[in-house]
Amino acid sequence: MSRLHKVFVYGTLKRGEPNHGWFSKEAGGYFKFMGEAKTVEKYPLIIGTKYNIPFLLYSPGEGTNVKGELYEVNDKVFANLDILEDHPNYYIREEREVQCLEDNKKVTTWIYFIKNFKSELLKQTTFESYSSEGPHGLKYVSRYLRDDSSNHRLDIFPSEKS
Repeated sequence: MSRLHKVFVYGTLKRGEPNHGWFSKEAGGYFKFMGEAKTVEKYPLIIGTKYNIPFLLYSPGEGTNVKGELYEVNDKVFANLDILEDHPNYYIREEREVQCLEDNKKVTTWIYFIKNFKSELLKQTTFESYSSEGPHGLKYVSRYLRDDSSNHRLDIFPSEKS
């Protein structure tokens, strides 16, 4: 029997965004939109790399209370989201509290963060909410359109020392 998990999304997984289809990618997947919410703690939400990827940097207390969407998903959808977010190699999923915008109820949910990042990313413009079509003009570049020879991870993660 599949368990249910709550997941807060703030970027390309939201309704109307380029990766929302990952919720319904496979047969047997279950997901339910629970409503709009915002993080209880402040975090920096940035748009980074030449591919305009939204990142929630794990730097509690900096940035804003980020607005996004709360979902309930089964194990199959949860596993697909981990694949998309390359958890735990790229994004790291952790449980945190969000506050539902409709009724102010607080809910513990999974959120995908970038935890080990270059400190200069904290100097970038932060956003309260994300849309690929937003007034920032930084349209998200889907994976299939990206240059395979370019390693955009070098723009995010500190270099490893040998």
